[in-house]
Amino acid sequence: MAIILHELVGTDQGRPFSPHCWKTVMSLAHKGLPFDRNRVSFKEIPKLENGYSAKVPIIRDEDKLIADSFAIALYLEDRYPDRPSLFKGEGGRAMARFVEGWSQMIIHPFINVVILMPVHDLLDTPNQAYFRESREKIFGRTLEDVAATRDAKREAFTASLEPIRKTLLSQPFIGGESPLFADYIVFGAFQWVRVLTSYKLFDAGDPVQDWFERCLDLHGGVAREIKAAA
Repeated sequence: MAIILHELVGTDQGRPFSPHCWKTVMSLAHKGLPFDRNRVSFKEIPKLENGYSAKVPIIRDEDKLIADSFAIALYLEDRYPDRPSLFKGEGGRAMARFVEGWSQMIIHPFINVVILMPVHDLLDTPNQAYFRESREKIFGRTLEDVAATRDAKREAFTASLEPIRKTLLSQPFIGGESPLFADYIVFGAFQWVRVLTSYKLFDAGDPVQDWFERCLDLHGGVAREIKAAA
């Protein structure tokens, strides 16, 4: 039986956008595991699997339920050790923990500004109301006011990617010669933007853009199957 992945969409069922769900898509594809994708809205998440988790991704693997992209990656690594490794040992797990924290603190704050209005505009009316109320509570101001700071913050965001650029000058992936879960953590954030908006994250010739394109082609192009927003 194929693993079931519960992931997030708006009104367009063909445009799954959650960065955390994309980490899990890439993890499952990396392991070569067949999976079915159940796409739901924000307000449908609490109804999944008898209220198992308030957030997606969630996977069901036979009688096992796991939520959270990192917990899912760890589960897949331990449950399917004969499949290609997501970590290549304890060092890879520790590195991924660092990359996860770095991504959440450095990359996601800017990406959140970029995608706020595109996510809002992709939702139906009840989900728009939920999204606006919850995000404006977090930011302490309107979505429109937050989104208006986007371009002013881009230069600082671009500079913040220098550690990745330095790494990619000597190896094709964050994980080395081949991708690991650490790559998928960062990839998920950039795929979030790609599927929602045509906003240009990278300047021409940026090694991070080249790496992102390589990731889009991984595992039969599973991520590239979702067309970039026009």
